[in-house]
Amino acid sequence: MKVPQIIAQATAARRTRFAFEILPPLKGDGIDPIYASIDELLEFDPAYINITCHRETLRQSVRSDGSAEYHMERRRPGTVGIAAAIERKYGVPAVPHLICAGESKYTIEDQLIDMDFLGLENLLVLRGDKMPGEAAFRPSRDGYSHAADLVRQVMAMNRGILTGRDSESPAARKTGFAVGVAGYPETHAEAVSPEDDILRLKEKVDAGAQYIITQLFYNNTKFFDFVSRCRAAGISVPIIPGIKPLTTVRQLTLLPQTFGCSIPQELSEMILANKDDALKMRRAGLDWCTAQCRELIASGVPVLHFFPNGRPADIYPVAEALF
Repeated sequence: MKVPQIIAQATAARRTRFAFEILPPLKGDGIDPIYASIDELLEFDPAYINITCHRETLRQSVRSDGSAEYHMERRRPGTVGIAAAIERKYGVPAVPHLICAGESKYTIEDQLIDMDFLGLENLLVLRGDKMPGEAAFRPSRDGYSHAADLVRQVMAMNRGILTGRDSESPAARKTGFAVGVAGYPETHAEAVSPEDDILRLKEKVDAGAQYIITQLFYNNTKFFDFVSRCRAAGISVPIIPGIKPLTTVRQLTLLPQTFGCSIPQELSEMILANKDDALKMRRAGLDWCTAQCRELIASGVPVLHFFPNGRPADIYPVAEALF
């Protein structure tokens, strides 16, 4: 089933669904840890499972003569294969992430063809991260600078239009991908202004995106304000909140640096007050997250999208309390 249908059904039933995303294993590891993570959360009837995609990185190695050698590699390949394996094993809709970073429109087209062959119907389309050390994002040759352009390519394939030499062929197969995109309640770090950030998001929706999943946040007021600004700008598609419990002192600085989210003073004080007791500190973070989710459910959100980041135990207590 496609995610927009799942959202529509949840909205009609006034039932908030549970969903989460997983990281592909590091290169050389097997899929069993992925299955174990899913098994741990399966009792909460996930509406869908997202699989993240990670661009290539520059790796340095040392030759036998002691000189340095550099090459590009992906530390976490396997997004498409894992998505297909999840759907086959569990029958739960899988949503592979598709990114601009490190890809050309031609390699993206090949990925989309593989996804179509495998019966995958859902995508989350993202620009992706800058390369480490880059001052600004740089697209690959024949690639895209913005996720909206990638959404347009997916929509073109849904109409049977290919990017390559056969783009004019009337025999091109029409795909049927449903597309979600990312939104930023506290504004993307590279946005010129909050207003421009909303315009960029509207561009993705106007290109064909059917729903939005937000970056994580810890103050629901930020989410509700974001939804209001989106609606005022003419964005009418469903907006799904992204959730991640904060359970350690290190996350108080790491999460804002990584994801551009602010930490409410009350939550920060709760974590610091229990910094000498890991269990109490974790409990404080989980309680905050549970209360946050209850308010979101009461507001009528159709799905809560969790970011366990390879630690399903961090979201299990919250899901257990809510679902």
